[in-house]
Amino acid sequence: MLAGIDYFIVIAYIIGMLLLGLYFKKFVNSSEDYFLGGKSLPFWAIGMSIVVSDIGALDFVGVSGQAYRYGISVGNFDWVGSVPAMLLAAFIFIPYFWRGGMYTIPEYLGRRYNQKVRTIASVTWILFFALDLGVLFWASAVLLNVLMGWPIWISIVATAGVVGLYTYFGGITAVIMTDVVQFIIMFIGGFALVFLSLYEVGGWDNMVDKIATMGPEYRNHFDIIQPQDTKSPFPWTGILFGLTFVMANAYMIGNQSIVQRCLTAKNEWHAKASMIFGSALKMFIPILVLFPGLMAVVVHPGLEDGDQALPMMIKSILPPGLVGLMFAAFFAGLMSSVDSLLNSTATLFTKDIYEPFIKKGADDKHYLKVGQITTLVLLLIGVATSPISSDFPGIYVAIQTFMSYFQGPIFAILLLGIFWKRTTEWGGLSALVIGIGFAIYLNVFKEQFFTIEDPFLYISWWSFLLGFIINVVVSLLTKKHTEEQLKGLVFSSKILVENKKL
Repeated sequence: MLAGIDYFIVIAYIIGMLLLGLYFKKFVNSSEDYFLGGKSLPFWAIGMSIVVSDIGALDFVGVSGQAYRYGISVGNFDWVGSVPAMLLAAFIFIPYFWRGGMYTIPEYLGRRYNQKVRTIASVTWILFFALDLGVLFWASAVLLNVLMGWPIWISIVATAGVVGLYTYFGGITAVIMTDVVQFIIMFIGGFALVFLSLYEVGGWDNMVDKIATMGPEYRNHFDIIQPQDTKSPFPWTGILFGLTFVMANAYMIGNQSIVQRCLTAKNEWHAKASMIFGSALKMFIPILVLFPGLMAVVVHPGLEDGDQALPMMIKSILPPGLVGLMFAAFFAGLMSSVDSLLNSTATLFTKDIYEPFIKKGADDKHYLKVGQITTLVLLLIGVATSPISSDFPGIYVAIQTFMSYFQGPIFAILLLGIFWKRTTEWGGLSALVIGIGFAIYLNVFKEQFFTIEDPFLYISWWSFLLGFIINVVVSLLTKKHTEEQLKGLVFSSKILVENKKL
């Protein structure tokens, strides 16, 4: 049972986020203000926002559970995956997107290839974000139900109301600046649990010694590199080829909700610095989300469900006050993920679907209003689809698997598009369509091709490789672009002047 101080902290946090987000309404006067923050935001705020929006309560619980079951190898997703990918994005891709005046990643693909590639990529991301939104609403509702005793539907409406209001009125500026506060709360709450847990187990060396004596199943618990035949989902081959080469890069370079933040930077230096600063902060994330699961092996051995590790540690380790702060940290992660999806999906729909196909050449205020209305519609879709998550316990894993359907092919055409002049529009289109189809095929018949239960890392790698090869072959057989068409779109040429249209 929570103490009174814990209830106060959680409610004060929710109200504070709403008021802070609504404050930024006065800075929104155009569609650029709404979608790109008027290109006025500093690197430190963007870097914090990138990190906190990528970590939600499900990640806290899930990664701690994986660490409880499999050890520290789950930390590869940040240490080996995210950090190198963020640095690659900072020095190569972000400057091109920022100087080109892009609003969306598919917009770049449209300029580099053709409108069909832009539309397919945009619709794919919109579908993924819309599905993910319902899952996040349900997760926040379950959290508030357990924490505050609120009924599920009241919790869903409360979350949608708070996040929806400040995202509707304040746009991406409100999203990023509320994320800064949420980042600070998450780090304070998370590190409080880590330090108190470490004290409880008698320090790091003592914990390692105790786990080492618990049986042969724990012998690889502190090996960050797992053998190829490991029973865990993290064999070194999957980590190297699927994660490091494909999924991490695709996520940090091709994910609208990540890259759009960098496009809000006040200049190119801040755009690059935001990713570099974010990568430095990312180094600490495994400590926050992984270590409590490791320490739970000692404090709460024999749990049937590893996902219970973090809640059990919070219950047994944290004093009143800090419990409320930790739940506020959970909620911070959820809210930052929801506001990111809302704004990014509204941007994709308005700029890649509505403006090119439904109403070209309207005035700026019209597109601002469309973005705001799209945000409201997405809220309603998220609320309406959220109960689906209760019927399918594995839907969160399914959505992560869905990312492996398209991230490989999209990264293949992004990579070749920016580094190889000879890539053609038909090479990109065929690689995207066939690559996604191949990834779906591999997943449907995964038992015939893979020995591990969740082979999404391998699926990402093979769909990327096929997309890469098809892009090269078809491009060599079709008409190449002129130098003028490629101006500012490939690594060896000068960048487009801002706002040059397709």
